[in-house]
Amino acid sequence: MRQTRLSDPNEECDNAAASDRRGADRYRTVWRIAKINRNGDAGLWRVRNISDRGMMLAADVPISIGEKLEIALSDTVNLRGKVVWSEGGRCGVAFDKEVDVADVLKQLAAEQRATGYRQPRLPVHSRAQTVTDEGTGNIELVDLSQHGAGFLHDGHFEVGKEIDLILPGGIKRRAIVRWSRAGRGGLWLTQPLDRADLESIRHFES
Repeated sequence: MRQTRLSDPNEECDNAAASDRRGADRYRTVWRIAKINRNGDAGLWRVRNISDRGMMLAADVPISIGEKLEIALSDTVNLRGKVVWSEGGRCGVAFDKEVDVADVLKQLAAEQRATGYRQPRLPVHSRAQTVTDEGTGNIELVDLSQHGAGFLHDGHFEVGKEIDLILPGGIKRRAIVRWSRAGRGGLWLTQPLDRADLESIRHFES
C-alpha cells in the first residue's frame, strides 16, 4: 500500500461524498471507533478512512512503523494489518489481505441497526471506587467503553442507582447502574470518557 497523505477533515468529507477512487482502491471517510490489539496492549482508536487495502487511524499513543495490529471494527468484523507510516497522532495501516470496503461498511451499518448492538469495549482487569450516599466501596472492572463499564460486585447494586465512579488515575464520572445480576453489573456513564483515556488499557492498570 502506498503511503496516504494527511488531509484536512473537511477535504476528507468532500472526498467521501464523491466516493473518491484512487487507482484500484475505494477510499471512504468514516468516523468510527475500532478496538485495536497490539503487542500486549489494547485501545479504542478512531478510524479516519478506509480502503480495500488499508486504513488511517487516529490515536495519540506512540505508534511504531512495522507494528502488527488486530483491528476489530465490531464483534464480527476483524482485520489485520501493519503500520506503514505514523505522524502527528495518525497512522496508516496496510491490510494483510485486501477487503471489499463497500461490503465491510454495509455489514457494519446492518450490525449497528440490529437489536443488541453495543459499542466496542476494552477488556480491563482493574479496581475502581464507587461513591454513594452510603459510603465508598470497591468494584472490579471487566470492560470499558466511552459510555459504559462492566464490573463484578458483591450483589448489593440496585438497578437505577446513581453512583460516582472513580477510575485509576483519578478519572471521575457519574454513572447509573443499568443492570445487575449474579455478581456482575453494567454502568452507564452520564458523561462519556474522553477518547484519549481509552487509547491504551495500560491507563487503567492497577
